[in-house]
Amino acid sequence: MQIVIEAIISVLLIAGGVFVFIGSLGMAHLRDFYMRLHGPTKATTLGIGCMLIASMMYFWSIQGKPDIQEMLITLFLFITAPVSAHLLAKTGLHMQLPHTDTTEGKPLELRDEEVGDKPVLHPDRGHG
Repeated sequence: MQIVIEAIISVLLIAGGVFVFIGSLGMAHLRDFYMRLHGPTKATTLGIGCMLIASMMYFWSIQGKPDIQEMLITLFLFITAPVSAHLLAKTGLHMQLPHTDTTEGKPLELRDEEVGDKPVLHPDRGHG
């Protein structure tokens, strides 16, 4: 039984390393900001998730009880990564970052009233 658990842990660690490597390659080689978001948010999240699950299994097999820290880290990672990617993409849209023509869809999907020519002044600081 121990050899099966070690094999599963090894496969998860190798898969996690491969996913992290592919995510970092995507971040380094893709052409624009919108494409680069996919590397760290998709592949790297899956890679770190595989590594954390392997760590949970390892310490569970050694100590005989599950470790709550890795479970919480995994849960936090899977909740926060999509939210942060969405906020980065929305910020890129508001800043009207350039995009390549090969980006599918139309990234500049903001309405005219959502985009200003200059930053809006804070209402409490006046107009000067």
